[in-house]
Amino acid sequence: MAKIKRLFNDPYDVEKEFIEGYLAAHKDYVEMCDLDEAQGRVVLAKGAGTKDKVGVIIGGGSGHEPLFIGYVGEDFADAVVIGNINTSPSPDPCYAAAKACDNGKGCIYLYGNYAGDVMNFDMGAEQADEEDDIRVETVLVTDDVVSSKNIPDRRGIAGDFFVFKVAAAKAATGADLDEVVAAATKANDWTRTMGVALSSATLPSKGDVIFELPDGAMEIGMGIHGEPGVRRGEIRTADEVVDEIMPNILEDVPYVEGDEVYVLVNSLGATPLIDLHICYRRVAQILEEKGIKVYKALVGPFACSMDMAGMSITLMKLDDELKELMDAPCDAPYFTQK
Repeated sequence: MAKIKRLFNDPYDVEKEFIEGYLAAHKDYVEMCDLDEAQGRVVLAKGAGTKDKVGVIIGGGSGHEPLFIGYVGEDFADAVVIGNINTSPSPDPCYAAAKACDNGKGCIYLYGNYAGDVMNFDMGAEQADEEDDIRVETVLVTDDVVSSKNIPDRRGIAGDFFVFKVAAAKAATGADLDEVVAAATKANDWTRTMGVALSSATLPSKGDVIFELPDGAMEIGMGIHGEPGVRRGEIRTADEVVDEIMPNILEDVPYVEGDEVYVLVNSLGATPLIDLHICYRRVAQILEEKGIKVYKALVGPFACSMDMAGMSITLMKLDDELKELMDAPCDAPYFTQK
Protein backbone atom coordinates (compact mmCIF):
# COMPACT_ATOMS: atom_id res chain seq x y z
CA MET A 1 0.00 0.00 0.00
CA ALA A 2 1.30 3.45 -0.94
CA LYS A 3 1.84 5.96 1.86
CA ILE A 4 -0.97 8.50 1.53
CA LYS A 5 0.31 12.10 1.58
CA ARG A 6 -2.75 14.11 2.53
CA LEU A 7 -3.77 16.36 5.44
CA PHE A 8 -7.01 15.23 7.09
CA ASN A 9 -8.23 13.86 10.42
CA ASP A 10 -10.67 10.96 10.50
CA PRO A 11 -10.95 9.77 6.85
CA TYR A 12 -14.68 9.29 7.34
CA ASP A 13 -15.15 12.92 8.45
CA VAL A 14 -13.42 14.49 5.45
CA GLU A 15 -16.56 15.86 3.75
CA LYS A 16 -18.11 17.15 6.99
CA GLU A 17 -14.94 18.92 8.11
CA PHE A 18 -14.31 20.26 4.61
CA ILE A 19 -17.76 21.87 4.52
CA GLU A 20 -17.24 23.35 7.99
CA GLY A 21 -13.92 24.84 6.93
CA TYR A 22 -15.29 26.14 3.65
CA LEU A 23 -18.21 27.89 5.34
CA ALA A 24 -15.88 29.48 7.88
CA ALA A 25 -13.45 30.67 5.19
CA HIS A 26 -16.09 32.06 2.82
CA LYS A 27 -18.85 33.23 5.15
CA ASP A 28 -19.35 36.44 3.15
CA TYR A 29 -20.43 34.34 0.16
CA VAL A 30 -22.17 31.24 1.45
CA GLU A 31 -24.17 29.71 4.28
CA MET A 32 -25.49 26.31 5.25
CA CYS A 33 -29.04 25.41 4.26
CA ASP A 34 -30.98 24.92 7.51
CA LEU A 35 -33.73 22.65 6.15
CA ASP A 36 -33.82 19.22 7.78
CA GLU A 37 -33.78 17.52 4.38
CA ALA A 38 -30.46 19.21 3.56
CA GLN A 39 -28.66 16.84 5.96
CA GLY A 40 -25.73 19.26 6.19
CA ARG A 41 -24.99 18.74 2.48
CA VAL A 42 -26.48 21.88 0.87
CA VAL A 43 -24.53 25.13 0.78
CA LEU A 44 -26.36 28.26 -0.38
CA ALA A 45 -25.23 31.56 -1.81
CA LYS A 46 -26.11 34.44 0.50
CA GLY A 47 -29.59 35.60 -0.48
CA ALA A 48 -30.47 32.42 -2.38
CA GLY A 49 -34.23 32.15 -2.92
CA THR A 50 -34.87 35.85 -2.33
CA LYS A 51 -34.32 37.16 -5.86
CA ASP A 52 -36.80 37.19 -8.76
CA LYS A 53 -34.87 34.64 -10.80
CA VAL A 54 -34.57 30.97 -11.63
CA GLY A 55 -32.72 29.04 -8.94
CA VAL A 56 -29.46 27.55 -10.25
CA ILE A 57 -28.44 24.38 -8.41
CA ILE A 58 -25.25 22.42 -9.09
CA GLY A 59 -23.69 19.45 -7.38
CA GLY A 60 -22.19 16.01 -7.28
CA GLY A 61 -19.55 14.12 -5.38
CA SER A 62 -16.89 15.98 -3.46
CA GLY A 63 -13.20 15.67 -4.24
CA HIS A 64 -13.32 17.81 -7.40
CA GLU A 65 -12.84 21.20 -5.79
CA PRO A 66 -13.21 23.97 -6.74
CA LEU A 67 -15.95 22.10 -8.62
CA PHE A 68 -18.71 22.28 -7.42
CA ILE A 69 -18.82 24.33 -4.24
CA GLY A 70 -16.39 27.02 -5.42
CA TYR A 71 -18.89 28.32 -7.97
CA VAL A 72 -21.68 29.23 -5.54
CA GLY A 73 -22.01 32.98 -5.14
CA GLU A 74 -23.42 36.20 -6.54
CA ASP A 75 -24.78 35.73 -10.09
CA PHE A 76 -23.28 32.25 -10.20
CA ALA A 77 -24.86 29.12 -8.70
CA ASP A 78 -27.42 29.61 -5.93
CA ALA A 79 -26.77 26.26 -4.26
CA VAL A 80 -24.56 23.22 -4.32
CA VAL A 81 -25.55 19.72 -3.22
CA ILE A 82 -22.51 17.84 -1.93
CA GLY A 83 -22.00 14.09 -1.95
CA ASN A 84 -19.24 12.03 -0.42
CA ILE A 85 -16.00 11.74 -2.38
CA ASN A 86 -16.79 10.59 -5.93
CA THR A 87 -20.33 9.76 -4.79
CA SER A 88 -23.70 11.26 -5.71
CA PRO A 89 -25.59 13.25 -3.09
CA SER A 90 -28.77 11.58 -1.85
CA PRO A 91 -32.27 12.70 -3.00
CA ASP A 92 -33.33 14.61 0.14
CA PRO A 93 -30.56 17.25 -0.11
CA CYS A 94 -31.32 17.63 -3.83
CA TYR A 95 -34.92 18.37 -2.90
CA ALA A 96 -33.87 20.72 -0.08
CA ALA A 97 -31.77 22.79 -2.49
CA ALA A 98 -34.77 23.33 -4.78
CA LYS A 99 -36.99 24.21 -1.84
CA ALA A 100 -34.44 26.73 -0.56
CA CYS A 101 -33.75 28.36 -3.94
CA ASP A 102 -37.21 28.58 -5.52
CA ASN A 103 -38.80 32.02 -5.59
CA GLY A 104 -41.66 31.16 -7.91
CA LYS A 105 -39.69 30.89 -11.16
CA GLY A 106 -38.53 27.30 -10.71
CA CYS A 107 -35.05 25.82 -10.56
CA ILE A 108 -32.51 24.17 -12.84
CA TYR A 109 -30.29 21.27 -11.83
CA LEU A 110 -26.88 21.18 -13.52
CA TYR A 111 -24.42 18.34 -13.01
CA GLY A 112 -22.25 15.83 -14.81
CA ASN A 113 -23.89 12.83 -16.46
CA TYR A 114 -23.37 10.01 -13.95
CA ALA A 115 -26.00 7.38 -13.17
CA GLY A 116 -26.14 7.99 -9.41
CA ASP A 117 -26.45 11.74 -9.82
CA VAL A 118 -29.18 11.35 -12.43
CA MET A 119 -31.21 9.01 -10.24
CA ASN A 120 -30.94 11.03 -7.04
CA PHE A 121 -31.37 14.50 -8.53
CA ASP A 122 -34.39 13.21 -10.48
CA MET A 123 -35.90 11.94 -7.23
CA GLY A 124 -35.26 15.33 -5.64
CA ALA A 125 -36.99 17.07 -8.56
CA GLU A 126 -40.01 14.76 -8.26
CA GLN A 127 -40.26 15.51 -4.55
CA ALA A 128 -40.07 19.26 -5.18
CA ASP A 129 -42.88 18.98 -7.71
CA GLU A 130 -45.12 16.74 -5.63
CA GLU A 131 -44.67 18.40 -2.24
CA ASP A 132 -44.11 22.06 -3.11
CA ASP A 133 -45.25 22.45 -6.73
CA ILE A 134 -41.75 23.59 -7.70
CA ARG A 135 -40.84 23.07 -11.33
CA VAL A 136 -37.31 21.74 -11.68
CA GLU A 137 -35.60 21.13 -15.03
CA THR A 138 -32.26 19.41 -15.60
CA VAL A 139 -29.40 19.87 -18.05
CA LEU A 140 -26.79 17.14 -17.91
CA VAL A 141 -23.21 18.01 -18.85
CA THR A 142 -21.82 15.57 -21.44
CA ASP A 143 -18.54 17.10 -22.60
CA ASP A 144 -16.12 14.14 -22.31
CA VAL A 145 -15.54 13.23 -25.96
CA VAL A 146 -13.93 9.84 -25.41
CA SER A 147 -16.36 8.41 -22.86
CA SER A 148 -18.90 7.37 -25.50
CA LYS A 149 -19.63 7.74 -29.21
CA ASN A 150 -23.22 8.52 -28.20
CA ILE A 151 -23.22 12.11 -26.90
CA PRO A 152 -26.13 11.70 -24.40
CA ASP A 153 -24.20 8.86 -22.73
CA ARG A 154 -21.00 10.87 -22.20
CA ARG A 155 -19.57 11.90 -18.85
CA GLY A 156 -19.48 15.47 -17.61
CA ILE A 157 -16.02 16.71 -16.64
CA ALA A 158 -14.35 20.14 -16.77
CA GLY A 159 -16.97 21.44 -19.23
CA ASP A 160 -19.25 21.64 -16.20
CA PHE A 161 -17.71 25.03 -15.51
CA PHE A 162 -18.79 26.58 -18.81
CA VAL A 163 -22.32 25.19 -18.62
CA PHE A 164 -22.76 26.39 -15.03
CA LYS A 165 -21.47 29.87 -15.87
CA VAL A 166 -23.73 30.29 -18.90
CA ALA A 167 -26.86 29.07 -17.09
CA ALA A 168 -26.21 31.23 -14.04
CA ALA A 169 -25.59 34.34 -16.12
CA LYS A 170 -28.80 33.73 -18.07
CA ALA A 171 -30.76 33.30 -14.85
CA ALA A 172 -29.29 36.54 -13.50
CA THR A 173 -30.89 38.43 -16.42
CA GLY A 174 -34.35 37.46 -15.15
CA ALA A 175 -34.89 34.94 -17.95
CA ASP A 176 -37.57 32.32 -17.40
CA LEU A 177 -36.78 28.65 -16.77
CA ASP A 178 -37.17 27.57 -20.38
CA GLU A 179 -34.74 30.28 -21.50
CA VAL A 180 -32.18 29.25 -18.88
CA VAL A 181 -32.51 25.61 -19.95
CA ALA A 182 -32.02 26.61 -23.60
CA ALA A 183 -28.84 28.58 -22.80
CA ALA A 184 -27.40 25.77 -20.69
CA THR A 185 -28.25 23.22 -23.38
CA LYS A 186 -26.51 25.31 -26.05
CA ALA A 187 -23.42 25.67 -23.88
CA ASN A 188 -23.31 21.91 -23.32
CA ASP A 189 -23.90 21.13 -27.01
CA TRP A 190 -20.92 23.27 -28.00
CA THR A 191 -18.50 22.18 -25.25
CA ARG A 192 -15.99 19.34 -25.57
CA THR A 193 -13.27 18.07 -23.20
CA MET A 194 -10.57 15.44 -23.10
CA GLY A 195 -7.92 14.82 -20.46
CA VAL A 196 -4.87 12.82 -19.46
CA ALA A 197 -3.98 11.37 -16.06
CA LEU A 198 -0.36 11.04 -14.95
CA SER A 199 -1.16 9.55 -11.53
CA SER A 200 -4.08 8.31 -9.47
CA ALA A 201 -5.80 10.35 -6.82
CA THR A 202 -5.60 9.04 -3.27
CA LEU A 203 -8.80 8.16 -1.40
CA PRO A 204 -8.82 9.00 2.33
CA SER A 205 -11.21 6.18 3.29
CA LYS A 206 -9.03 3.66 1.46
CA GLY A 207 -5.74 5.12 2.59
CA ASP A 208 -4.28 4.43 -0.83
CA VAL A 209 -4.59 5.28 -4.52
CA ILE A 210 -7.92 4.77 -6.31
CA PHE A 211 -6.28 2.86 -9.16
CA GLU A 212 -2.83 1.69 -10.14
CA LEU A 213 -0.87 3.64 -12.75
CA PRO A 214 2.76 2.56 -13.04
CA ASP A 215 5.54 5.11 -12.66
CA GLY A 216 6.25 6.76 -16.00
CA ALA A 217 2.83 5.87 -17.41
CA MET A 218 -0.12 8.03 -18.39
CA GLU A 219 -3.74 7.32 -19.27
CA ILE A 220 -5.27 9.32 -22.12
CA GLY A 221 -8.97 10.09 -21.74
CA MET A 222 -9.38 9.24 -18.07
CA GLY A 223 -12.41 10.63 -16.21
CA ILE A 224 -12.25 12.71 -13.04
CA HIS A 225 -13.31 9.75 -10.86
CA GLY A 226 -10.57 7.52 -12.23
CA GLU A 227 -12.66 5.96 -14.99
CA PRO A 228 -10.53 4.27 -17.66
CA GLY A 229 -9.43 6.24 -20.70
CA VAL A 230 -8.78 5.10 -24.25
CA ARG A 231 -5.06 4.38 -24.09
CA ARG A 232 -2.35 3.79 -21.53
CA GLY A 233 1.30 4.31 -22.38
CA GLU A 234 4.54 6.03 -21.45
CA ILE A 235 4.38 9.69 -20.44
CA ARG A 236 5.14 11.83 -23.47
CA THR A 237 6.05 15.49 -23.94
CA ALA A 238 3.47 18.22 -23.42
CA ASP A 239 3.23 18.93 -27.15
CA GLU A 240 2.76 15.25 -27.97
CA VAL A 241 -0.01 14.91 -25.39
CA VAL A 242 -1.82 18.01 -26.65
CA ASP A 243 -1.39 16.84 -30.24
CA GLU A 244 -3.16 13.59 -29.32
CA ILE A 245 -5.99 15.28 -27.44
CA MET A 246 -6.88 18.17 -29.74
CA PRO A 247 -8.04 16.22 -32.84
CA ASN A 248 -10.55 14.32 -30.71
CA ILE A 249 -12.06 17.62 -29.56
CA LEU A 250 -11.95 19.46 -32.88
CA GLU A 251 -13.38 16.61 -34.92
CA ASP A 252 -16.38 16.25 -32.60
CA VAL A 253 -17.84 19.71 -33.33
CA PRO A 254 -18.22 21.19 -36.81
CA TYR A 255 -15.64 24.00 -36.82
CA VAL A 256 -14.95 26.33 -39.73
CA GLU A 257 -12.22 28.91 -40.17
CA GLY A 258 -13.08 32.06 -38.22
CA ASP A 259 -14.98 30.32 -35.40
CA GLU A 260 -14.26 31.54 -31.89
CA VAL A 261 -13.73 29.42 -28.81
CA TYR A 262 -13.37 29.81 -25.07
CA VAL A 263 -10.51 27.57 -23.90
CA LEU A 264 -9.97 25.94 -20.51
CA VAL A 265 -6.74 24.10 -19.70
CA ASN A 266 -7.55 22.48 -16.38
CA SER A 267 -5.37 20.88 -13.71
CA LEU A 268 -6.69 17.62 -12.29
CA GLY A 269 -5.24 18.62 -8.94
CA ALA A 270 -1.48 18.16 -8.77
CA THR A 271 -0.27 19.51 -12.11
CA PRO A 272 1.32 22.97 -11.65
CA LEU A 273 0.54 26.13 -13.56
CA ILE A 274 3.89 26.10 -15.34
CA ASP A 275 3.01 22.78 -17.00
CA LEU A 276 -0.52 23.90 -17.82
CA HIS A 277 0.71 27.00 -19.61
CA ILE A 278 3.16 24.92 -21.65
CA CYS A 279 0.16 22.82 -22.70
CA TYR A 280 -1.90 25.92 -23.45
CA ARG A 281 0.91 27.21 -25.67
CA ARG A 282 0.46 24.20 -27.93
CA VAL A 283 -3.34 24.43 -27.83
CA ALA A 284 -3.12 28.04 -29.04
CA GLN A 285 -0.70 27.06 -31.83
CA ILE A 286 -3.04 24.34 -33.11
CA LEU A 287 -6.07 26.63 -33.05
CA GLU A 288 -4.16 29.35 -34.92
CA GLU A 289 -3.09 26.83 -37.55
CA LYS A 290 -6.74 25.91 -38.11
CA GLY A 291 -7.97 29.51 -38.22
CA ILE A 292 -9.97 29.16 -35.00
CA LYS A 293 -9.83 32.27 -32.84
CA VAL A 294 -9.33 32.12 -29.08
CA TYR A 295 -11.83 34.55 -27.57
CA LYS A 296 -10.58 34.04 -24.02
CA ALA A 297 -8.70 31.37 -22.10
CA LEU A 298 -8.61 30.05 -18.56
CA VAL A 299 -5.69 28.07 -17.19
CA GLY A 300 -5.71 26.51 -13.73
CA PRO A 301 -7.55 24.11 -11.42
CA PHE A 302 -11.26 24.32 -12.21
CA ALA A 303 -12.44 20.68 -12.00
CA CYS A 304 -10.00 18.47 -10.12
CA SER A 305 -9.73 14.91 -8.86
CA MET A 306 -8.17 15.62 -5.47
CA ASP A 307 -4.41 15.10 -5.81
CA MET A 308 -4.39 13.48 -9.26
CA ALA A 309 -1.62 14.62 -11.60
CA GLY A 310 -2.88 15.39 -15.07
CA MET A 311 -4.76 17.94 -17.10
CA SER A 312 -7.70 18.36 -19.44
CA ILE A 313 -8.47 20.63 -22.37
CA THR A 314 -11.95 22.09 -22.91
CA LEU A 315 -13.19 24.11 -25.87
CA MET A 316 -16.57 25.82 -26.04
CA LYS A 317 -17.55 27.09 -29.49
CA LEU A 318 -19.05 30.55 -29.15
CA ASP A 319 -21.78 32.72 -30.57
CA ASP A 320 -22.73 36.23 -29.46
CA GLU A 321 -25.06 35.00 -26.71
CA LEU A 322 -22.51 32.64 -25.18
CA LYS A 323 -19.85 35.36 -25.24
CA GLU A 324 -22.14 37.76 -23.44
CA LEU A 325 -23.10 35.19 -20.81
CA MET A 326 -19.51 34.07 -20.22
CA ASP A 327 -18.47 37.72 -19.84
CA ALA A 328 -21.28 38.56 -17.40
CA PRO A 329 -20.15 39.64 -13.92
CA CYS A 330 -20.18 37.12 -11.09
CA ASP A 331 -18.59 36.78 -7.68
CA ALA A 332 -17.92 33.38 -6.13
CA PRO A 333 -14.99 32.24 -3.97
CA TYR A 334 -13.23 30.49 -6.86
CA PHE A 335 -14.32 32.55 -9.84
CA THR A 336 -14.94 36.28 -9.91
CA GLN A 337 -15.16 38.71 -12.81
CA LYS A 338 -16.45 42.26 -13.10
